[in-house]
Parts: sequence; C-alpha cells; structure tokens
Amino acid sequence: MSTAMVMDPSAGDASYLQSCGTGDSAASLEDVTAESAANESSEEESTCEKEEETNHQQSTQSQAIAPRPNSLAVASSEGTGLWTTRGDGEVKLRMSESGPGAEVPLTVDQMICGTVERFGGYTALGWKEGEQWKSMNYREYYQSCRNAAKSFLKLGLERYHGVGILGFNSAEWFIADIGAILAGGFAVGIYTTNSPEACQYVAENCQANILVVENHKQLQKILQVQDQLPHLKAIIQYKDELKEKRPNLYTWAEFLELGKEEPEEQLDAIISSQKPNQCCTLIYTSGTTGQPKGVMLSHDNLTWTAFATGRRVRLADADKSPEVVVSYLPLSHIAAQMIDIWLTIKVGGATYFAQPDALKGSLANTLREIRPTAFMGVPRVWEKMQEKMKSVGAKSSTVRRKVASWAKDVGLQTNLSKMERNGAMSRKPLNYRLAKKLVFRKVRKALGLDRCTKCYTGAAPITKDTLEFFLSLDVPVYELYGMSESTGPHTISLPEAFRLTSCGKVIPGCETKIVKPDAEGNGEICFWGRHVFMGYLNMADKTEEALDADGWLHSGDLGKHDPQDFLFITGRIKELIITAGGENIPPVPSEDALKEAVPLISNAMLIGDKRKFLSMLLTIKSEVNSDTGAPEDELTPEAVELCRKLGSSSTRVSDIAGGRDRLVHAAIQEGITRVNERASSNAQRIQKWTVLEHDFSITGGELGPTMKLKRPVVMKMYKEQIENFYKEVPSPTTPETPLPTK
Repeated sequence: MSTAMVMDPSAGDASYLQSCGTGDSAASLEDVTAESAANESSEEESTCEKEEETNHQQSTQSQAIAPRPNSLAVASSEGTGLWTTRGDGEVKLRMSESGPGAEVPLTVDQMICGTVERFGGYTALGWKEGEQWKSMNYREYYQSCRNAAKSFLKLGLERYHGVGILGFNSAEWFIADIGAILAGGFAVGIYTTNSPEACQYVAENCQANILVVENHKQLQKILQVQDQLPHLKAIIQYKDELKEKRPNLYTWAEFLELGKEEPEEQLDAIISSQKPNQCCTLIYTSGTTGQPKGVMLSHDNLTWTAFATGRRVRLADADKSPEVVVSYLPLSHIAAQMIDIWLTIKVGGATYFAQPDALKGSLANTLREIRPTAFMGVPRVWEKMQEKMKSVGAKSSTVRRKVASWAKDVGLQTNLSKMERNGAMSRKPLNYRLAKKLVFRKVRKALGLDRCTKCYTGAAPITKDTLEFFLSLDVPVYELYGMSESTGPHTISLPEAFRLTSCGKVIPGCETKIVKPDAEGNGEICFWGRHVFMGYLNMADKTEEALDADGWLHSGDLGKHDPQDFLFITGRIKELIITAGGENIPPVPSEDALKEAVPLISNAMLIGDKRKFLSMLLTIKSEVNSDTGAPEDELTPEAVELCRKLGSSSTRVSDIAGGRDRLVHAAIQEGITRVNERASSNAQRIQKWTVLEHDFSITGGELGPTMKLKRPVVMKMYKEQIENFYKEVPSPTTPETPLPTK
C-alpha cells in the first residue's frame, strides 16, 4: 500500500480534533429533533462529549421518535415518514423511549471522532507487504479518510452521488468508503465477480462520479462500459502500477496527493451539514431475481447497529482488551462491512486484511498469524475447514484417531449440556479438562482461533452436522441472522444463549414479529428497529413491498420462535416449493438432511415447484482451482476416502456423475431413502435425482458472493437435466389418477 496514505501523527492531531470540535453535532441532529432548538440544552457539546453523556442528553433532547405501530399508527407516505427512495431524502428514526433504541443518533463522522479521541494511538488497520505486517493507528486512519474525502471533492464528487469501490478488501477500500461518506457522497461496494454490464448497472444507478478499482483486471471492466456512465468523472486504481496512462485515471498515491493541500473548511462544512437520518451507504442486493436493488443505509443505521450489536456480543473497548478481526469476506456485502469496518471502529478494534486468495486457501495462514478475537465465516468457510480437518484426521495414526474421537464425544456432550444450561456450568468435568489439554487447545491453535471467543456464521443456512462438528472440538459457532435491509444483524446467538440451528435472540432495541403463523408457529419474519433501512434507491414499488404500511420490514423468510424466544428459520417464501398438488415444501431441510446422510455430497438443490413430484440436483465434493476458484474434476481427499469406504475406486467427479459409479449411486439412493422415511407426506419424498458433472461455485454462477445458492440461476443452467426428471412420469392407474389417453 502506498505510504502516501499514512499521515504524520503529529500533523494530524490538530485536524482531527478540529473536525470533532463544536458545532458539528447540533447541525447533524437539528432535523431529527421533534421540538424546537430552543429546547436543546447541549447544542455546542463536542461529538465525544455527546457520546459520553448519553443519559443526560436523552433527558434534554426529544428525538423524532417513530414508535412501533402497536402504540401509534405511523405515517408511511413517501418522503415524510419511515422511508424514502430519494438519494437526498431523510427519514424518521425508529427510536425507542428508553433502552438501547433511545441512544442518541450519530453520524459516521461523529462515531469515528469519538473513537479517535478515546483510542487514537491504537492500531486500526493492518496489512501485509511481502512478509511484513504494516499498520496504522486511528489518528492516521481518520486523517487518511479526510484526505481521501478532500481528493474526492477535488475530482468533482457531488452530494448524494456514488463512489463505487471494486476490489478485494484493503485499507484503501476502507479509506475510500469512509472518505466518500465524509465528502457527502454514497459509499458503494461493487462485487469483484460482477461482469462489466453488472458494474455499469450499479455505477449508473447510484450516479457514480468516481470509481475506485483494485487492479488492471477490474479497471478493464470499467473501461468497457465507460461510455455508458455519463456521471463518471474519474477512476482510481489502488493496487499495482498503471499499465497505461489515461485522462482522469489515477494511482492511489496520485489520488491522495490531490486533496492534501486543499483547505479543511469545505470538508468541515459538508460534514457539519450531515444528519443521522440521511443516506451514506448503498448496499446492492445480488439480483438473483431481477436487477440489483440499492439498499439505502443511513448514518444512524450504521452507527446505531454498530453500537447495539457491539453491546449485545460484549465486544471489548480497545483500552480493556483490543478486539482483532480478519477481513476477507466481500465488502460489498453488509455482513463484512458491519463487522470489519463499523463494529471494529465503534470499539477501537484492529482489522487485518487477508490475502486476495483467502478463500482459495491462504486464509488459514492469515488466521494463524493474526489470531483474531472474533471471526465470522459464511457456512461454506466452516464446511471447508471441516472437510480439511477430516481429511487430515483420516491420515493420522490409529491412536491419534481414537484419542480425537474420544475427545470429540466429550466435547460435544459437555457443550450440549452447557448449552441446555444457558452457559452455566459451575465446574467442567475432568474428562473435558483432559480433552481440552490433549486436543482442543491444539485444534484451536492450528486453526488460528486460540484467542477467538466469538466464532460466528451467517448469510446462508448452515447444517447441523457442521455445527456439531465444531462444537465437539470445543469451538462453538454461533449463528446470527439478518439482511442488507436490516444493516446486517437482527438476531444473534451468545455463549449463554444459543441453540443448535437457531439464529439466536433479537438484538435489544429491535423487535421481531411472526406474521400469519401456521399451526406450528411458522410465519413470515418481520423486523422493527433503528437498523431497518431507509428504502431502495429510486424504487418506490420495491420499497413498498419490503416495508408495510406500519413500517415493519418483511424479510421474506419463514420462521418461528421456541418457548424461550429463540428464532428458527424454516424456509424462504420465494424458495418455497408449491407442488402441483398444492403442498408447500421448504427445500432447505431436505437438502441439509441429505448432505448429512451422504457426506460425499457438496451441494443439493430440491426441485418441484408446480411439478407432480420432487427431484434433486446433486454435486460431489471436489478440489477447487486455487487461481480461478473454479471446481475441478478431482475429488477432495475426504471424498476419495468416503468412496474407499464404499468399496469404490473413483477419484474424479466424472467417475461418479450420471450414475457411472454403481456403488456411490447406491449409497446416495440409500441416503435419499433415509431422508424420505422422515418425510411427513408422500409429496415430500424425493423421487428422482442426478449427480452433475461439476460442483457449484461463484465463478460458475450457481453461488452468490457469500456462497448462497442462486436457485433461479441453477434452474436456468440445468434446465435440460430438470426437464428430464419429468419426462414420461409414471402414474399409478387408480380411479383418482387414470392414465392419460395417448
């Protein structure tokens, strides 16, 4: 990374203190207060004083509170209530009268300033150059963000226009994101896997004035569609040397130099005019069922969610025990942004950047080097870890395998007992303490998770098998649940409050409502709280679909609460299979059950919407190309070992696909039979299936950036195989179902 990013700490003190000085806070809050400015008692307090004197302010400021509908009907008309689709629009904040939901609203700048004043000398960001780790502290970080903001303004960034960021996680990504917000624009992450056309759509939708790209490869995507981007004024490449000089194309160092000599007053005026209830970030949905939607997140969405979530999971402030995270998940996704950027800033933690090939294998090395205190992995990351550990374990000596098996039994039973007691266990059993010494500590150290007290998963369903595997190794993986439209988390599991396959309990200050529950309590999950988004940019119809007249966010997910208020996700309304006979079937339970029954299977997708019976597409666990991320024909070591146990000599997917390996075919059919035996009706039984020629992947298009299955895409890609399932369907000749006439 260019040293131009790093400021002289002594030079930065004055500027960051000036930007956190008097005047900012009152201006930011004046339009979200319900009463006149005459009733304000602390207009001239600094940001940090405001944050520290929250309780005092709550008694002296009356915010524009939007009570939940149970207590007051809320006006929801465009531009005047809880939502807007205008980039320059403002919304009424969903504040509570007390508790976490009553916390004073802050802008992004105010939150960062509070951290800089408290933890200015603490490490904020770390990255690797060659074999050396480099870092910058919070004073340097904030000054770099201000420099970037001034450079954006110099390049012509207009208020409420986008700054698109296209590249792998890095300090430059963070600085461009925050710099765009400080300068009054929108921070807009663009998925690195996007095609040029997809990049063009996002950039034009947010009227991007500036695009920040990682390297020549990403630059080429933009150059291909540059003539279709009328608002674009400049492009910045933050890694590698430029391969060609072009007008309005800058290196990262050149970009930062543009704003260095610019006066602070213009930037300070823009920052002072920002309000917590205005948009600052756009998160674009993956667009699996149409064009991506720009999820508008306000300053308050980001700062309040960081506050409420950090408090819920008990993240430690930097002066007590600095939190350390590794950034590797796509930053265009809200989960990565909330954890890597906003939560970490809120508590003064340190974010270290993994290598771009993290998901192709290097993440394990980074984790061992950094030893994070908190780690978030999408289900596929945990599954890959599980597969690798099983593969290594299979090669161990007989004695080692027996010890590991004993320890896992002890670990699972001890942790399940602890779970049932809500984390309370006066004294751990002797066999657990022995297993911890012999196995668990070594496993955690090998994974790089020996300091990690908070291991999380989310963004897609995870199997019970994977959760139990890590629980047996004394690595509880806690599920959380939310969506882009809720600024990330809505429910979170905790060490003293988790259940296997549950997404935990709602974050204090937020509320959950189950709409139209059936006899078993399953209904649509709806959200309320200050984490609920402002609206979809320029999409009023889509916004009204997501937010009902009372302001509740409809998730589209099906779920239920147990008697202890743990939330369980049972399906997705749009994914719900409605058979030709009218039976509603959520696909995920059957898919997970089969993957658990047949560990050889990597991905499974249930088919049957408007069909006479259910069928399933299956893929086998295979190696992944370390350069492209594409699935290869070779089976994983674990898959080869599983084949050997079946008596099969297959080593490639092509040996198995299409029923070529009778032994594997029989094993899969046996697994399907076991799953079918648990079906509650004949309609829920899987009648036909096939093994595809290669596994699903991001590069192949079947998986989204967070490894979530893109069902509509798979339906199109494998249309021929699916149609083959339903040719010449055999029907029993009974009076109810006579054979059709020829």
